[in-house]
Amino acid sequence: MFLTLLQINVANDTAQAVTQAAEQVQQSGLSFWELSLKGGWMMVPILLLSVLAVYIFFERYFVIQKASKMDSHFMEQITHLIKDGKIGEALSYCDGYQHPVARMIKKGVSRIGRPLNDVNAAIENVGKLEVAKLEKGLVTVATTAGAAPMLGFLGTVMGMIRAFYDMASVEGGNINVSLLSNGIYTAMVTTVAGLIVGILAYLAYNFLVARVEKVVNMLEVSTMEFMDVLNAPAE
Repeated sequence: MFLTLLQINVANDTAQAVTQAAEQVQQSGLSFWELSLKGGWMMVPILLLSVLAVYIFFERYFVIQKASKMDSHFMEQITHLIKDGKIGEALSYCDGYQHPVARMIKKGVSRIGRPLNDVNAAIENVGKLEVAKLEKGLVTVATTAGAAPMLGFLGTVMGMIRAFYDMASVEGGNINVSLLSNGIYTAMVTTVAGLIVGILAYLAYNFLVARVEKVVNMLEVSTMEFMDVLNAPAE
């Protein structure tokens, strides 16, 4: 019976502390920076992950955006040069484009005269390397999407431990709700920060993956067009 009453009192005190902390935030008009400091040192790794994810997102976005644009007449010109037997000019034409498709087709042009399976394998190998370059850093963004909420929850647990420790440290059992504020602040702020960073990183990761898939489709289409050109004389 005594244990039950103690649990009820602790729950009531904690609820009051949460309410009081929320009212203080609303009434005091804390800035974002001041509110972040309330989260304690656990906000540091969450902040670092967010900065890293933002940097990788914009850096990868511009790289992938550049790779997704290609001259629509590139394959047409390559086709004419190959049919005319101008292999050297075709290689030089590919060198004029700093693009995954151009590098992939250049490898295929350099293998002309060998069995078609060897040519196709060489093109696919270059294509895989190009896709790997585009996906550089995406693992870090995905890790941020999973790690940030976990760090936030860890901060929540640490904040609650601090709150209960402060309660246990009070002599005479006269618990003041304000004593719990710091622990509750840590618990609330780190959870919110971790979830925000995690959700944004998750959306950013899926957005970049979708963009990479478009480039992969373009590489596959270019490969098929090139192999059709090589197969045409045999027909």
